Amino acid sequence: MKEGSGEAIGHHGELIQGVFEGEGGRLHRGLVSLPCRKLTSKAKFSDNGELDVSVSPRRCTKAKRAAELTLKTFGQAISGGHLAISSNIAVGRGMGSSTADVVATILAVMDYLNVETSINRVMQIAVDAETACDSTLFSQQAVLFAQREGFVIEAFKNSLPYIDLISVDAAAAKAIDTLTFKPAEYSHVEIEKFRSLRALLRQAINNSDLNLLGRVATASARINERFLPKLYLDRIEEIGGRHGAIGVQVAHSGTVVGLMFNPADDRTAERIELAARDLEGAGFEPPIAYTQPVRGKEKCSIVS
Repeated sequence: MKEGSGEAIGHHGELIQGVFEGEGGRLHRGLVSLPCRKLTSKAKFSDNGELDVSVSPRRCTKAKRAAELTLKTFGQAISGGHLAISSNIAVGRGMGSSTADVVATILAVMDYLNVETSINRVMQIAVDAETACDSTLFSQQAVLFAQREGFVIEAFKNSLPYIDLISVDAAAAKAIDTLTFKPAEYSHVEIEKFRSLRALLRQAINNSDLNLLGRVATASARINERFLPKLYLDRIEEIGGRHGAIGVQVAHSGTVVGLMFNPADDRTAERIELAARDLEGAGFEPPIAYTQPVRGKEKCSIVS
């Protein structure tokens, strides 16, 4: 039986999310996702002789829509098949689970059809399938991405620098439905802040300045508190500051919070362990540490 496969990574929220100026001075909602290669969604698409698309698990309705749109775009007379999704990305936490499912699906259907297209076209189909999507297909490439329009507002000169991270779920009992979540309505003052933060972000990425990147992420997280407050963000940030974190970043439409650390610092492993113990002692669930690749594999572990 003919089969196509695709895979996409998730992320750990955003380094920044807001409103930014594009060509012609028009304002666009945009973000820079923080990719996490340990989080993956895998899709397989096969011909089952049916005229419609079926999907398992059945809850993956956005992925089903992506398969239908991809078939309509490239499949000519082919309109049906079976889509199977497997993922280790938590749903409703702001870690790109639906976008990863959707992008993996698009790639799987394209593989099945033996067609190729541009990244921009893939992301446009993804936006059409789920209204808004993250920049996960760009992986480690640093781009400011218009998540509701499917295009790159700005591509930065360098890739995102490596960041070590402690992940904390600030509201474990409350998942967020990104489709029903109302987009933030930023004030003029906040839009001006994003203009300044964009310039600082560009400087941080171009110079691989992690301390400055941490400041940008923290500022964006703070702005987001007016729209989707994170439980005990002050407490999480205080623990991070006590143990040498360079900043805090959040899922702007989810529940996770990340304490950022510099992987080049010799004391980072010790600091992560101490901060994780303090977080658990403060009542948070056992945090997860995401650290940088060692011999080609990214480490991910429960810190206790």
